[in-house]
This record gives sequence, structure tokens and C-alpha cells, in this order.
Amino acid sequence: MRPFVLAALAAAILPAPAVAWGGTAHAVIDRAAIEAIPDDGPVFLRRHVDYIAGSASLPDGWRGDSEPFSKIEEDPNHGWFKEQFAFLKPIPRSRYAFILALNKHYEAIRESDPATAARTNVRWTGTLPYAAMEAYERLIACMRQIRTLRAEGKDTAFAEQHCAFQVIRLGHYIGDGAQPLHDSVNSDGWRGDNPKGYTRDRTIHGRFESEFVDGMALTAKDIGPRIGAPGHRQGDMFDAVLAFLDDAASRMEYVYILEKRDRFANFKDKDVRELVILQASKGAAMLRDMICRAWAESAIRPVPLSPSPLDPANPAYDPETGSAPALAGH
Repeated sequence: MRPFVLAALAAAILPAPAVAWGGTAHAVIDRAAIEAIPDDGPVFLRRHVDYIAGSASLPDGWRGDSEPFSKIEEDPNHGWFKEQFAFLKPIPRSRYAFILALNKHYEAIRESDPATAARTNVRWTGTLPYAAMEAYERLIACMRQIRTLRAEGKDTAFAEQHCAFQVIRLGHYIGDGAQPLHDSVNSDGWRGDNPKGYTRDRTIHGRFESEFVDGMALTAKDIGPRIGAPGHRQGDMFDAVLAFLDDAASRMEYVYILEKRDRFANFKDKDVRELVILQASKGAAMLRDMICRAWAESAIRPVPLSPSPLDPANPAYDPETGSAPALAGH
């Protein structure tokens, strides 16, 4: 069969990959988060707010078909299709343990339930919370370098730029997670049984998060008053990210309910506008909280673990991944 015929068949069969909040929402979320940093937080990021907001959609550029290695690694980082791994409790505290658990389940069901098995893989479950935590911890490391340079009386300009880049990454994943359609298998049209007659049109994703957001002209001023005081000062950050994603996912069906009115064509629809502002403000609040928590964590002198996570003598060592998972409480 000719290549272009195969490509056409694939386009007709496979679900369209979810895109991110449009550039407007990502930029607004990042800007509002930076503006909400309190004076005892990493205020140096205010100097880089234009760079951060202007580059808010950068991770989407790493997902092109023309860069297949980058695409394979990056695509899953933008979604968390929780229905696909309802069997998995608790969620592993390791990206690779999660992937291995998916594959084991795939092997277990591929004969009995091939339709479910076809989407029981890293691409169609997503790895968003892992990507967020990885960027968060890199941000801590960058901020720790700033503290060290300040103590030594040295220039911090480059270290600040490194931190700003990690905020771009973290902000993108948290922004995606705030969009309810990024947290469900129904990311691009309703899947499976459909007694309520929700749209199966794959364009719902873009119509909601890009066309409507641009049409309503969302700004940081719209969400700033809704961000509130800093939170997540204590507790396990991975658990907090999972809870944040669960909260956004709880509004997934509401997106479909609102779509039935007029396909998001009325930019003055108060309910759709409120949902956008609500989720964007939640995303900005979570991002601000993680930035501030990273700054606080960077002040704590790191203590090497003993035994090392790579040491088989570590009680939590996982021979399948070659490492112990992240400890709870960080």
C-alpha cells in the first residue's frame, strides 16, 4: 500500500494528539503566576517575566513529527488520561516504574481486551505529573545555585536565566494540567458509550482552549484576583500535583456540557468564560505555589541518601528501573 494511503488511513483511525492551552492561556497563566510571587519569594523571576510568558508554549515545539526522538519523549508529558490507568493504585513515584506498570497491564489484557490494550501505553496515558516534578526539581537545583552564587558575591545572571527556563517548562505542564481535557481520554472528542450525546468532534479541544480563549481575550488581570495567597508550603508535592490534576479532571464533562450550547462560538458565554478563568487561575496558583516552594526548598542543604537510590541495598530499590523511587514527603 502506498505511503500516502497509509497516512490517510492512520489519520482517520487514530485520535488526534491533544494540543496545549493556546498560546494566550499559557502566557497568561505564567505571567499571572510570576506577578503573584510574594516579596519573600524568588522575586528575581519578575525580571524575566516577559521571557517566561513569551516562551510559555515552547514545549509544544518539541513535539513535531520532524523531530521523532523529541516527539516520542515529549508527547506524553502534556497529558494525564487517568481513565487509562484506573487499575494502578497507588501511582508510582517513578516515571519508569509507571511505564513498566502500563506495559505489564498491556501484556495482561492485549488478548482479552485489545481495544483497551491499544491505548494502554505511555503515549495514551500521559506522563504529565512526572514532567512537572522533573522541572520542579530542576528549578530547585537552579535556585540553589543562585543562593550559592549570592553567598560568594558572584553574578547570578546566567543562573537566573536557567531558572526562568525551568519555569517555562514547569508552567507549561501545569498549565496543560489545568485544562480539563488534558486529564481525560476524552481529550479530543467523547470516546466510548455516549448516552448524553456529547460531541465526538476532535476539534473540541482547540475550540475550547484556543479559539474561545483568544475570542474572550483572556488576560492576566482576569485571573490575578482569583489566585489567592500562596499555598502548598508543606506536604508532598507529587501528591499535590496529582490532586491538582484530579481537580481539573472533575470538570472534564462540564466542558462537553457547555460545548453542546453553541460549540464555543459565543465568546460572551458567561459560563464558558467562568470555566476558563477558574481553570487558568487554578493553574497560575499552582505554578506560583510550586515556584515559591522550590525557592524554600533551595535554602535547605541537600543531604546525600544512604544507601544511595542506585544501591541494591536500599530497601526501596527497584531492580526493574535500577533505582529506588522518589521518597514521599518532598
